[in-house]
Amino acid sequence: MAETVRKVVFRLPPTANLAPLLLIVAATPFAFAAPYLWLIYIVPLAVIVWIVRNRTTVDVEGLYARSTFSHRALTWDQLVSLKVEKRGKVSAVGTDSVVTPLPGVRLRHLSLLSRVSDGRVPDLSRSAE
Repeated sequence: MAETVRKVVFRLPPTANLAPLLLIVAATPFAFAAPYLWLIYIVPLAVIVWIVRNRTTVDVEGLYARSTFSHRALTWDQLVSLKVEKRGKVSAVGTDSVVTPLPGVRLRHLSLLSRVSDGRVPDLSRSAE
């Protein structure tokens, strides 16, 4: 019997912050070589903010998509469909016809979304069997 999943968070792993942190270390000799060159730190810091902020939280109530500068919450009743875009990215279409990208959610995660939503999102992997 399948266990019940109550909440899932889709995001980049925390180890993704290693690349911008290494960029900060590598940029340090250049950052203080001339006036205002320290502004080069803005790029890796912006990448870190993007990694930390972008996520999709799915629970039994609905889903919550958060990007760098915006967020949107949808209950399962407000969700009309899921749209699979290029390279397996998934977006949610609400009753107001607004398409909301779901950061971190890919086509391979639809069976997990089906389990969390108690079947409100169909599991396409089971229908192929």
